Amino acid sequence: MLTRVHSAATLGLEARVLDIEVDASGGFPRFTIVGLPDAAVREARERVRSALKNSGFAFPSGAVTVNLAPADFRKSGAALDLPVALGLAALGGAAALAPGRRVIVGELGLGGEVRPVRGALCLALAARDAGFPEIVLPAASAPEASAVDGIRVIPVPHLSDAAGYLFGGRAVAPLTGAVGGFEPPNPPPDFSDLRGQLVARRAAEIAAAGGHHLLLTGPPGAGKTMLARRLPGILAPLSDPEALEVTRVHSVAGTLPAGAGLIRIPPFRAPHHGISAPGLVGGGARPVPGEMSLAHRGTLFLDEIPEFRRDALEAIRQPLEERSIAVVRVGGACVFPCDVLLVAAMNPCPCGFAGDPRRACLCDPRERTRYARKLSGPLLDRIDLHVAMRDLTWPELRGRENGEPSAPIRGRVAGARALAGARRPGTPGFRNADLTAPELLQHGRLDAGGLRVLETAVERLHLSARAIHRALRVARTIADLEESERVRAPHLSEALSFRPSHASPISCPIEQG
Repeated sequence: MLTRVHSAATLGLEARVLDIEVDASGGFPRFTIVGLPDAAVREARERVRSALKNSGFAFPSGAVTVNLAPADFRKSGAALDLPVALGLAALGGAAALAPGRRVIVGELGLGGEVRPVRGALCLALAARDAGFPEIVLPAASAPEASAVDGIRVIPVPHLSDAAGYLFGGRAVAPLTGAVGGFEPPNPPPDFSDLRGQLVARRAAEIAAAGGHHLLLTGPPGAGKTMLARRLPGILAPLSDPEALEVTRVHSVAGTLPAGAGLIRIPPFRAPHHGISAPGLVGGGARPVPGEMSLAHRGTLFLDEIPEFRRDALEAIRQPLEERSIAVVRVGGACVFPCDVLLVAAMNPCPCGFAGDPRRACLCDPRERTRYARKLSGPLLDRIDLHVAMRDLTWPELRGRENGEPSAPIRGRVAGARALAGARRPGTPGFRNADLTAPELLQHGRLDAGGLRVLETAVERLHLSARAIHRALRVARTIADLEESERVRAPHLSEALSFRPSHASPISCPIEQG
């Protein structure tokens, strides 16, 4: 006896439809799964056997063989439990599977519960693109899969519900349309909590409007982390294409809560400085997204950046430029998106008080040099905005007037992003940081005063070609925030003021009160 069902498995952000063949024949009782299964798939034998028994289904007698085709594609995870169990139930005498083309995925508990699976959104996309009109999957995974147009999403909470639908013709209402959206448990804090630091606040607004990377340098307690954690509050919600991209990444990584729909809020990730290079950019025997990809279309905050491992920091250099990460392993090659807004924070020296007029620095020059050299010049050159923050004075701390709240800043940021998006219609989330060199010539032309400023800056600051282009992109963003069609000398002067005088973040001028 032989029965066939279709399922799907993920590899990175992509998924592949599988053909599952279940055969029962005479002979000594055994249960074999072939077709390059990993340990989790092989363990399905025990989960499926118990789930069938506890759901009232007979297990086929004799030798049972399950073939997962194509055989040269390694299968991982527990998402194949449900289709294997339904194929065995059909052979055990339950009934013939209902006619129709469908993809079935789901992990089983020992009592027959159908548990959520990773990558439900990717699995639904793969099923639709392969021409399947229907996907049967766990009820907890159905909301994210329902965001895919052109396929019926059938949610099932238990093996008996799936069997009733596929064997007994029991009606199950498909879930249509993206149900809600995932909201973080706590909204981002407001910028009004931040006192003083006008230059840093301005830099954060420019960074959010144009997608420009930001480095904050200052003594302990100056407000670097406080400002960085408020930056997501001035970013606009994700558009539908952006939300789909972000949700796919988090679904595959397993960070999307069960029952959640599309992620509408730009993500904020702040990994610990002990993270490894694969943890930051992605990797593993079966490649999974790293923190950079989990921050896609959002903010990646690296607090105390000199404390990160040197190989981890160097690993992010190319992805910052390419906006994607190619991970090649024996199990396959994957490309993960990582279009992030990098915000980094550091002290000016190991003790934290270099340049502080009120507290003496305890570090000798060699220690300060060694500390600064933890960040390579090529990495610093990729950061557009360098800001040196200072400690607040007592009158600033005790003042009753709050800073500008996030809402009006968010409005200005949204307006600037709309102007940038009009320069490349049809590209979701386009910002001035994405402008190519030819586009800069078209949209970032300087007036006569701006050309003189640029010529002087190149001679005095020894800017590289990359630094010149980055400064022009920042100037274009500043002009957009002022709704200016032309990039003028003051815009470029402000953009250049955020660049260090040489390849050291400590060379930035400390913000004046």
